[in-house]
Amino acid sequence: MSIEFFVCIITLFLLAGIGMPIAYAIMIASLTYLLTGGNGVGIMGKVLMDGLYQSFILLAVPLFIVAANIMNAGTISDRLLSFCVALVGRFRGGLGHVNVVASLIFSGMSGSAVADAAGIGKIIIQMMTKSGHYTRGYAAAITAASATIGPIIPPSIPMVLYALVSNTSIGYLFLGGIIPGLMMGAVLMGMNTFLSHRRGFAIEDPVPLSELPRRTANAFPALLMPAILLYGIYGGVTTPTEAAAVAAFYALMLAALFYRALSFRALYGILVESARSSAAVGLVIGGALILNYVVASENIPNILAQRLVGLDVEPLAFLLSVTFLLLLLGCVLDATTIILVILPLFLPTCRELGIDLVHFGVVAVVNCMIGLITPPYGILLFVLNAVTQIPLSEIISEIWPFLIALLLALLALVLWPGLVLWLPRLFGYAG
Repeated sequence: MSIEFFVCIITLFLLAGIGMPIAYAIMIASLTYLLTGGNGVGIMGKVLMDGLYQSFILLAVPLFIVAANIMNAGTISDRLLSFCVALVGRFRGGLGHVNVVASLIFSGMSGSAVADAAGIGKIIIQMMTKSGHYTRGYAAAITAASATIGPIIPPSIPMVLYALVSNTSIGYLFLGGIIPGLMMGAVLMGMNTFLSHRRGFAIEDPVPLSELPRRTANAFPALLMPAILLYGIYGGVTTPTEAAAVAAFYALMLAALFYRALSFRALYGILVESARSSAAVGLVIGGALILNYVVASENIPNILAQRLVGLDVEPLAFLLSVTFLLLLLGCVLDATTIILVILPLFLPTCRELGIDLVHFGVVAVVNCMIGLITPPYGILLFVLNAVTQIPLSEIISEIWPFLIALLLALLALVLWPGLVLWLPRLFGYAG
């Protein structure tokens, strides 16, 4: 590795350490590498344009962001919550179960953990605290934990980004995320049941079963979105990018025409907010494309792969080591940066060791999502603190049981690849 590369890395960590946004830190560090190596700045432009023109799949990211924001803005979230309350609200810790089930359903529409937490999560925290049966910290903690499911069950923005860097099928990645997402929901509901009985949380007034058909009918058009997406992709009707466009259009028609809950003024606000979010992701993607060029120029992925294969590392030991490393990185870096900058370093090694890239990708995305709630720098903890004004200390004190439950689910996914690969293989995946 050259001196220029070390200068690049030192610059990157120095700028990120003083609080500069990671996208800018990556770009400046990459520029430093090019200038100290005597290369022209025009290389950055060429790498960016090549990367963007060859990545039609990136269009899915802003489209999924628009779909999620439309779902949050209309009465769709309220209708989904009403359905979930009727379905599981009657059990002890009922609103905690509602929280998890709502995240499972909403994850099939948004693909974003932050959108899930800041949108439907904020509503249900208010429901839980108003009931008087749950502390503010508990309500926020289970909301943060359940929001991590959002990018696991399809659609998933992080999996779209992983498909970009690994050249893996988005369809099979989406399929591979379904069982892990349901597992995460199950372990969170199990932990909520345990804590509810241990702490003696009161049971909510049950919604009469006669109300369930009406509430189901109310929420049914919204519940159809995941089915439409999955059928479009796996039925060969649409590409994943086209499916994202269908999702955004369906959400718009549902909110504006069917439910009549979206004004032109609100739609303008949604489009502006979606543009800002897409631009933020786009800056990180641009920086990552340039940094990946730097890393490829230094031949680091192949050097790393050869060193590890030379050490005769077992695939399971490698997976466990990477899992532990990603958990540590998840405490300080956002998921987009990890997927675009860190994961490409490990892909050649995965190929050398015979590790399936769909399995590796799903495990890595789950890992990144758990990082979002890992104290002290979990991004979701800060998001909920900002939108609810619940003190960060209260949220952190309650997050640990849910964090442990999710880590056990992650360990199961690492040890038993079939949990990830069963559905993709059922649909013809040969990996």
